Amino acid sequence: MVKKSAVEILRIMEKNARVSVDEISKMTGISKGDVQQSLKQFEKSGVIKGYRTTIDWEKAGVEEVYALVEIKVSLDRERGYDSVAERISKFPEVRSVRLVSGEYDLSVVVKGKSMKEVAYFIAEKIATLEQVRNTTTHFTLKMYKENGDILHEGEKSKRLPVSA
Repeated sequence: MVKKSAVEILRIMEKNARVSVDEISKMTGISKGDVQQSLKQFEKSGVIKGYRTTIDWEKAGVEEVYALVEIKVSLDRERGYDSVAERISKFPEVRSVRLVSGEYDLSVVVKGKSMKEVAYFIAEKIATLEQVRNTTTHFTLKMYKENGDILHEGEKSKRLPVSA
C-alpha cells in the first residue's frame, strides 16, 4: 500500500510522464529528494511499468487496425484465467488483456496493419488455444479517446449561437 503523498505523485505522472521532479515537488509540497526517491522506488518495485506517449496514428498518416476481442474460456483443474491471460499477453499483437465480468471472460485489444492481418492472428493464434471456447471480434472504426487523451475534437459548429 502506498502513502497518500505517493498516490499524488502517481496521479501526476499518470497524466503527464514528462513532468519534472521540480514541478511535482511544487504541485505536492513534497521535497524534490523525496519525489525523486519515490519515483526510483516505484520503478524498481514495478508500480511504474514504463513511460508511454499517446500517439494519434491516424493524424500521423499511419494505417493501423485495432480490434476488441471478447473471449470465452473453458477452465480446468490445472489452469485458471491467469494462465490463459498470461499466454495471450505474450503475443506482440496484443495490446491489453483484461479479466471481465459478464458474458465473456477476457477482453483483449489486438493491433495490426490490416483487418485481414488481425483476423488471421485471432483465427490462427487466439482461437486455437486449448482453453479458448469462443471469440467475438469487434474492429475499431475510429478512436476518440486513448489513455485519457482526446484524439479527435468535435468539429466547430458553423451555426451562429442562438441567444434569448
